[in-house]
Amino acid sequence: MENVLVAGANGTTGKQIVQLLTESQYFKPVAMVRSIDQMQDFETKGIQTVLGDLEKDVSHTLENIDKVIFAAGSGGKNVIGVDQEGAKRMIDASKHANIKKFVMLSSMGADAPEKAEQLQDYLKAKQNADEHLKSSGLNYAIVRPGSLNNDKPTNHIQLQPKLSQQGEISRADVAQTLVRVLNDNTANKVTFEIVKGDTLIGKAFENI
Repeated sequence: MENVLVAGANGTTGKQIVQLLTESQYFKPVAMVRSIDQMQDFETKGIQTVLGDLEKDVSHTLENIDKVIFAAGSGGKNVIGVDQEGAKRMIDASKHANIKKFVMLSSMGADAPEKAEQLQDYLKAKQNADEHLKSSGLNYAIVRPGSLNNDKPTNHIQLQPKLSQQGEISRADVAQTLVRVLNDNTANKVTFEIVKGDTLIGKAFENI
């Protein structure tokens, strides 16, 4: 089994990612959290944790880690410090630690922040983080979902390198997609967008 560090494990999407990894026969989650309280929440469920702050050195969080899912975010409070520079810190540390694959939770609109009517600062930060990952030399998948909601999983998505229109998608289906692209033979060195759709998540990757 491969150890997967989940940055942002305590977030709404992060918790779902950790749960899916717990149920996987291929991967074992290591939840990266910022506080002892959050740590205890995961450890009572038998989930391995590590304390880490994206605004500081994170190299210690990657000990014995094979792959990374970056699902952290500041919720708009510190887009430069966390969403941009925190992501860059984790990317650089991952390269140093020879991480096999880095899966980035990005956002639709991060390819052209200047065209967005709102959240331009956030999308610019995500764009900068994505570009840093692309040029890092790491194997990566950059997943750009539409607007997130808390609907139940449908296990179906619409996936393209660039979708023709905006849309919504459940955090549950995003979490499934992120876990799916951890596989060695799926979505290597690619960036793609997803919204809710009619194609089974596993089959949707045939589009890339």
